[in-house]
Amino acid sequence: MKKTGAQIVVDALVREGVKVAFGYPGGTVIPIFDVLYDTKEITFILTRHEQGAAHAADGYARATGEVGVCIATSGPGAMNIMTGVATAYLDSIPLVAITGQVASPLLGTDAFQEADIVGVSRSITKHNFLVKDVHELPTMLKQAFHIARTGRPGPVLVDIPIDIARAMNEKYEYPKEVLIRGYKPTVDGHPKQIERVAAMIAKAAKPLIFAGGGVIAAGAHAELRELVEKTNIPITLSFMGLGAFPGSHPLFIGMPGMHGAKCANRVFQECDLIVSIGARFDDRVTGFVARFAPNAAVIHIDVDPASVSKIVQVDVPVVGDAKSILTALNNIVAPREANAWNDTVKEWKGKKLFVYQPSDTEIKPQAVIEKLYELTGGNAIVCTEVGQHQMWTAQYYIFDRPRSLVSSGGLGTMGFGLPAAMGAALAEPGCPVFNIAGDGSIQMNIQELATISINKVPVKVIILNNSYLGMVRQWQDLFYGKRYSSTCLRKGRDCEACSNPSACTKSYIPDFVALAQSYGIAAFRADKPADVEQVLRKGIEADGPAVMEFAVAAEENVFPMVPAGKSLDEILEG
Repeated sequence: MKKTGAQIVVDALVREGVKVAFGYPGGTVIPIFDVLYDTKEITFILTRHEQGAAHAADGYARATGEVGVCIATSGPGAMNIMTGVATAYLDSIPLVAITGQVASPLLGTDAFQEADIVGVSRSITKHNFLVKDVHELPTMLKQAFHIARTGRPGPVLVDIPIDIARAMNEKYEYPKEVLIRGYKPTVDGHPKQIERVAAMIAKAAKPLIFAGGGVIAAGAHAELRELVEKTNIPITLSFMGLGAFPGSHPLFIGMPGMHGAKCANRVFQECDLIVSIGARFDDRVTGFVARFAPNAAVIHIDVDPASVSKIVQVDVPVVGDAKSILTALNNIVAPREANAWNDTVKEWKGKKLFVYQPSDTEIKPQAVIEKLYELTGGNAIVCTEVGQHQMWTAQYYIFDRPRSLVSSGGLGTMGFGLPAAMGAALAEPGCPVFNIAGDGSIQMNIQELATISINKVPVKVIILNNSYLGMVRQWQDLFYGKRYSSTCLRKGRDCEACSNPSACTKSYIPDFVALAQSYGIAAFRADKPADVEQVLRKGIEADGPAVMEFAVAAEENVFPMVPAGKSLDEILEG
């Protein structure tokens, strides 16, 4: 079978089951886009920025568990997707990024729109390829998808010079199998190690289960719930793990860490055994590592051996797929009755994991999220940008099912939520999709409102407008004497309003309602608490996409908070 490199690329996408791809054309990828023109099996979404394309592909992957795909041209196009690729890498999201490159003879000559994208992306991809022969292209594409979706998932980049895209492969055949020397991720955990885990659980007086995004990636949520309910062990979930276990379950004690529940942090510090499953003990969870969980033995179940003992010293490692390991563990672990430890943890948990001071005069952002949960019953995919609103969402929206939270965890990428929500909505057309944003982060990729409007993607955008870069302002408030340097979004260079609040004109730039309407999107605004439910209902009931803006309390802070470098028991409650 004869096919050009461009035809091979598109054929590979079809064979790998890609239904939707995102991107932006340019000179070196025109041959690929020319083939896409006649391809009925793939819906291609033209974003308004390459970064938006990468985040949309990421959101699609998070919502489905399938490999997301984005395409960009060489030079600036490829550079623009790098933030999205790094976001996927830090959160272990399966992504294949296809980039165009200048013709092979021009490589290294500083040709027009040339960038060494393989070099640039090396540290933020699971693997990358520079295609030098059209006959190698089928194997590289097959390997790219295999690497992206297996083991610890992650992004893979394939860089294709334009002469390779135009070249003819006279004997094209897409590989049926993948053989990569040195790459064989472990699936089944060692039986002896699993037996040790069961024995340690049986002996522990104060056990804790800590699960993360690896459970969701492995599709192991049912097995996790079986383990928790069989052993009656309290469970905490990392931010990336929210939804892996029902947030409404009585054994769930909240998210731990910097903005986690006081109960979860206290249990970490008091427990004698941690059973970690698919979580990597990042700094936002552990706080000051030397004082983290001082009394606990640590079991670490993870598909990535490099994550074991990377941050926290592990007593029993079990390397492999979480679903496979939990299935084996559930078969041998002894049932455990609730005991005095459960009673103690229940007392620490109290009636609510998080509380805030309500107000009749100004809109509290927590109240907006609580009301959203009430109106949706948790039956939605909730995406976020990054900042205070992200943490409030994790605290006050209850996630009962996997893949219902889509957010940038490891890299903390502002501008992620809007395009990611678009990707999630295209992935799950029957499910309501919301993007909860701040007035700062929403503007980083706000051009994707055009993509959403033109393609009639029914994303509901909630903007919690406090006129600040809220999380940075919070740190300036708590640790820098309220010196609000470059965080007020209303402030011009001659403005003194932050030091003299009575002088603040409270003008809003932009007018988000007018801006959304200019894109042909329904938009509504709430200025007082009594308007919150009505605006949410209008946005939810609107036909197609909608923007809902809420003028929230300007200096509301996210609490609890463990200051950076402090231990989990040095918590600020607000």
